[in-house]
Amino acid sequence: MSYNEPPPPPGGNPPPPPGGGYGGAPQFGAPAGVPRPAELLNRFLARLIDHVLLGVVYGIFYVILSAIFLTGFSYSFGEQFIFYTLLAVIQAAGYLAYFTLLESNRGQTIGKMILKLRTYGPDGVSNPTVEQAAKRNAYSALGILSIIPILGWFFLGWAAPLAAVIFIAVTLNSDQPNHQGWHDKFAGGTRVLQIG
Repeated sequence: MSYNEPPPPPGGNPPPPPGGGYGGAPQFGAPAGVPRPAELLNRFLARLIDHVLLGVVYGIFYVILSAIFLTGFSYSFGEQFIFYTLLAVIQAAGYLAYFTLLESNRGQTIGKMILKLRTYGPDGVSNPTVEQAAKRNAYSALGILSIIPILGWFFLGWAAPLAAVIFIAVTLNSDQPNHQGWHDKFAGGTRVLQIG
């Protein structure tokens, strides 16, 4: 042993690396405070917080656009079409951009920050890429179906996103112990971990 080398640890074995499981993140059943796959309820609550915040912004656009296109007691089919199309595009683009940009840059949306959740890429260490974050959140843009006159306005615009959320919840809850929904697998294996 030279003078530049640190002495060996007591017992002769180096300490185990932090974490475990996928890419440094411990598996399900880890002690409190150690990252572990996030449960369905916490993920739902984080999304709910995000959707309430986004709903406020969407509501502002709704009021502005309705004042422009739906004034008076009667308005044409064309005015309704433009109104619903603009709302659908704003909603789809806004929701997808919010989730994609925050998850790829920070690993967390505001809802995830509050509930101490974090999204990781398939390696389990880094944030998802923009492409992975966009893939895992693509279902949040299904509101774009509202551009389909009548059927989209009154049914598809809300039914398709609801069906996607239910399917995600079922697949997430049935994937034990990792709690990955189909959207996580579609994005290459992204993971949402409880970090606090």
